[in-house]
Amino acid sequence: MVEWTHLPGLSPYLPTLAAMETRAAAIAEGSATEAVWLLEHPPLYTAGTSAKPADLTDPNRFPVHETGRGGQYTYHGPGQRVIYCMLDVGARGRDVRCFVRALENWVIATLAEFNIRGEIRPGRVGVWVTRPDRAPSPDGSPAEDKIAAIGVKLRRWVSFHGISINVEPDLSHFSGIIPCGIRDHGVTSLVDLGLPVTMADLDAALMATFPRFFPTEGGLHPDGRAPAACIIP
Repeated sequence: MVEWTHLPGLSPYLPTLAAMETRAAAIAEGSATEAVWLLEHPPLYTAGTSAKPADLTDPNRFPVHETGRGGQYTYHGPGQRVIYCMLDVGARGRDVRCFVRALENWVIATLAEFNIRGEIRPGRVGVWVTRPDRAPSPDGSPAEDKIAAIGVKLRRWVSFHGISINVEPDLSHFSGIIPCGIRDHGVTSLVDLGLPVTMADLDAALMATFPRFFPTEGGLHPDGRAPAACIIP
């Protein structure tokens, strides 16, 4: 079984990271169950293993934390749901790409609960939405904004870190970084898209869609249908 925990208030980053790593180690040892933590952080930037110094455009704005997760710079802050996923990937097939695809599709299915079409893009991390209400990009393609970031790390085949979904953060806080190193697209949130979604609404959708991709009997359902295999083009 997966234990779900809601952490109230704003969780300080470093103590929460330490607690998450402790829980992941206990899962690897077999002394704790898998866990998903739902929380918010105070305003801060995190640097993943691929972060480029030039992408931190305002280093004195908020605290900056280097972290072992994959990815580049991202922002966390009030109004953003952070989902830390401590799952036994070893027991779920030992396929990291399949695991990340399952995370992406979990976010997409969650957004669909609010009639939002989330999409992934080759060469870009996270989940994106098209913005037909905005002018097209210079190449004529539709404008797109990022609504969710994904960055994970595995240790002894147990994952930690996870996902962030923008519910109603201060989007101006993203201006201190180049989010995930992508300069040509913006950032959005559920409320920015005109949807009066609360954290509680999002949490309920996350919990409802989770079993489609991470069944309690183990394994992965990366596309919500096929439990046995994960074929990623």
